[in-house]
Amino acid sequence: MRPKPVIPRKLANRDVDEAIAHYLSEGAEPAALRFIDDLEQAYTHVARHPATGSPRYAHELNLPGLRAWRLTRYPYLVFYLERDDHIDVWRVLHGQRDIPAWMEADEGKSGHPSESHSR
Repeated sequence: MRPKPVIPRKLANRDVDEAIAHYLSEGAEPAALRFIDDLEQAYTHVARHPATGSPRYAHELNLPGLRAWRLTRYPYLVFYLERDDHIDVWRVLHGQRDIPAWMEADEGKSGHPSESHSR
């Protein structure tokens, strides 16, 4: 199977920007760069193996098809849906957050996971 293109939504891009800004504000430029590398590895993985993400939050949030993949070296989760022609990255959230609350709070702002792509 060919890897599918990974297309982050606006909220996912904002999440990534905020994480990088946090590391930079702490004076940890190397950590910010490693975070970007780790995120790229996660995107590559889900592009090739989308079914390997955990469906846990799909059940908790009643969002069929939602999966989560944890970054290797950072406590962040990539939330995504596999589409016919791409991987729809919905959010990139720190694992210590109340994930259902963050996802539900933003669901009303961003619409259902089948909407709001950032291309």
